[in-house]
Amino acid sequence: MRAEDPRPILLKDYAPPAFLIEDVRLEIDLDPATTRVRATLKMRRNPDAPRGPLILNGQKLALHEVAIDGEMLSGNAYQTDSEHLTIPDAPDGAFTLEILTSCGPEANTQLLGLYLSSGIYCTQCEAEGFRRITYYLDRPDVMAVFTTRIIADQKFAPVLLSNGNLTASGKLPGNKHFAEWHDPFPKPSYLFALVAGDLAHVEDKFVTQSGREVTLRIFVERGNEDRCAYAMEALKRSMRWDEEVFGREYDLDIFMIVAVSAFNMGAMENKGLNVFNDKYILARPDTATDADYAAIEAIIAHEYFHNWTGNRITCRDWFQLCLKEGLTVFRDQEFTADMRSRAVKRISDVRLLRSHQFPEDQGPLAHPVRPDSYIEINNFYTATVYEKGAELVRMIHTLAGPKRFRKGMDIYFERHDGEAATVENFLDALADGAKLDLTQFRRWYSQAGTPEVLVSGRYDTARQTYTLKISQVCAATPGQKLKEPYHIPIAVGLVGPDGKDMALQLDDEEKAKGTTRVLNLTERTQTFRFHNVEEKPVPSLLRGFTAPVTLSANLKERDWVFLMTHDSDPFNRWEASQRYASGLLISLVEALQAGTRLRKGEAFAEMTRKLLADKKLDPDFVAQMIQLPGEQTIAQLIRENVDVDAIHEAREHLRLSIAGAIKDELLAAYRRQRIEGPYSPDASHAGRRALRNICLSYLAILPGSDGVALAARHFAEADNMTDQIAALGVLVNIDCPEREEALAAFYDQWKDDHLVMDKWLAIQATSSLPGTLDNVNRLLRHPAFTIRNPNKVRALITSFATANQVRFHAADGAGYALVADKVLELDSLNPQVAARLLGAFKSWRQFAPKRRALMSKQLARIAGVEGISRDVFEIATKTLA
Repeated sequence: MRAEDPRPILLKDYAPPAFLIEDVRLEIDLDPATTRVRATLKMRRNPDAPRGPLILNGQKLALHEVAIDGEMLSGNAYQTDSEHLTIPDAPDGAFTLEILTSCGPEANTQLLGLYLSSGIYCTQCEAEGFRRITYYLDRPDVMAVFTTRIIADQKFAPVLLSNGNLTASGKLPGNKHFAEWHDPFPKPSYLFALVAGDLAHVEDKFVTQSGREVTLRIFVERGNEDRCAYAMEALKRSMRWDEEVFGREYDLDIFMIVAVSAFNMGAMENKGLNVFNDKYILARPDTATDADYAAIEAIIAHEYFHNWTGNRITCRDWFQLCLKEGLTVFRDQEFTADMRSRAVKRISDVRLLRSHQFPEDQGPLAHPVRPDSYIEINNFYTATVYEKGAELVRMIHTLAGPKRFRKGMDIYFERHDGEAATVENFLDALADGAKLDLTQFRRWYSQAGTPEVLVSGRYDTARQTYTLKISQVCAATPGQKLKEPYHIPIAVGLVGPDGKDMALQLDDEEKAKGTTRVLNLTERTQTFRFHNVEEKPVPSLLRGFTAPVTLSANLKERDWVFLMTHDSDPFNRWEASQRYASGLLISLVEALQAGTRLRKGEAFAEMTRKLLADKKLDPDFVAQMIQLPGEQTIAQLIRENVDVDAIHEAREHLRLSIAGAIKDELLAAYRRQRIEGPYSPDASHAGRRALRNICLSYLAILPGSDGVALAARHFAEADNMTDQIAALGVLVNIDCPEREEALAAFYDQWKDDHLVMDKWLAIQATSSLPGTLDNVNRLLRHPAFTIRNPNKVRALITSFATANQVRFHAADGAGYALVADKVLELDSLNPQVAARLLGAFKSWRQFAPKRRALMSKQLARIAGVEGISRDVFEIATKTLA
């Protein structure tokens, strides 16, 4: 490490704050160039910390005044540098510190702290943005009651919002006005929020289970009021569900959401004033897809649920981030499962885990769910913390069962309300409430990597027993060479030759107990024996995906074909279809590389034929079943010397083979799933559209013009964005005149809607056609794109880098060079977005040697730039290590 390189922050170095803040009064006089902030802090020394100087965090601030107990401090009584304000001789008792600073919102391109975008003042303080507003103890274990007085030009910013309840408002001289907000619940500074601008709102009411009336308001840019109805209904559903399932009631008089177009994240759970990326609020049938509606519902729920798991109980330090995020992701997953299809939701969650988190665990950026160190905390808002963190909570739920899990959660809320907690606090509460020993389970939070579970089954005809030998291994990850055994719950069933589940009776049991059992794997190898198994079964392993592991079993292709037809567990039925298809695709890749004959996947086609004919099944589930694994999934399974071109060719060959074999059935299902009448985003209608559109995607690739004509007609006749974008997504991958016509028509129709234009950018960035890179370069100069808006970057550049395997990994390295150039350009504007884009290189070692060399060259180029941000430096150096 060079002397000037940023040094890591370590979990083992945690120390309580030397000072505590009990009460905060902010007066913020908004101005685009120079916003003045007067902070009055009631403070005291922390009796549980060693005596030391008062050191406050601050960045990009101009300091004007510092006073203690009303007495102005001279310049030699304090020191400042680029990161801190230090007062060496702060009082020993309680005291009041007053600080006057200023900052520049319109110059803040990082969108962290207080910034001005599209005429709206907005804040983003998680993780460490509050220090850009005023000097403060900007850490989550310092919790205070906030009162905020906002002053602004009344014409420019007629709406002034902050946390808590509105306590006062009025006019001021010079065409200004003010609003004062008070939040009675102590919170860390990362939960502070301020929004000001010329905003419209929609309003509703919610009556809590105890009879309190809560005002609900969603603030949007004027003209978008008609796109808030679904978000408001989703909010009310979330509030009711949290009362019914977790016993959590909302606690303020008002709950507000503000939708803004320039935001680094999806949304932020600031107490009583959630700030959202507007793509997760605004929806109308003609502008939002079914996926958009589902995301809006889930993200609104997630941020609302943070009111208790994140706000009322926050995390002691940023190493405990999973305590609020992983837990809240689990809660929003359960909410969506209850609102929609539980089976389809589980499939969707596991897809996300495998596509985003498993590669993280298998690469140079692997880290535990609770990391040991970081250089830049913004880099640890990862799939490991969120998605794997949720899986850890789900495993405890599996081990405890719903009732005992709820009891454990009740104890957690009772013990730690109003506190900054740790993972240990959470696990202790669940262990006590659910009567579980979670000592070994804690390793999931401290060990990185995805365990591999190896299963072999043996049937004894004479004794009528079936024995499962199960082992676990976990590969070395950076900084962790050896892993101790995990506690892994594995739900299993046995499926008989007739396709029905068998009753399960384990050793030492007098009789069978159900058809699905959770086996607890706690050692490196264990054996489980089932009795009274009258015929040789096929094991159904890891039902419901009860642990975030990879599974290797001694099952043959015929077993996967059998399970994808007969397994009663919907997740495992889907998993069997994916296992079969993945094995088939890998064999096709090998055949292409060897120049041998290609198989056609008759079993998958036959399964698809039967599923399409089964009118009893949920169409959304059928859509999941007949969708082939993606190219990135196959690359991840191959893992070494990945040939992206062969993967792409193999998958296209298989899609064409399936479509050709069952063309008539696909067309019949496409016609049958057409919905007459007005659009509805409900799960039933969304599932029918999902199945219809995947049938279209198969039909469109068949030789001749019929498929293309069908897709073009589908596009032209679409009365909702789901169908319109599905048809465009099909056409954009086919070199035909209809492609350009549809893209032009879509642009002409939606060029004035920035959210729909993001779809237009993204769909072109993911085209598999050879000219995509050149087109992306053209779109970078298009009026619909600006690199200063994170949504635009994600739509065009990130989509190309992460969702277009065959073109990003072009053999000449041009895709790598383009993305590296944009990382460096973004680094000076918004390092957080730049670092996330750089994550596209995280799996560089798995590719063939030529591509590895080209990717490492770009990583080294980025890492070697002088003055690069901590965000990008950390990702680049760890990825290269």
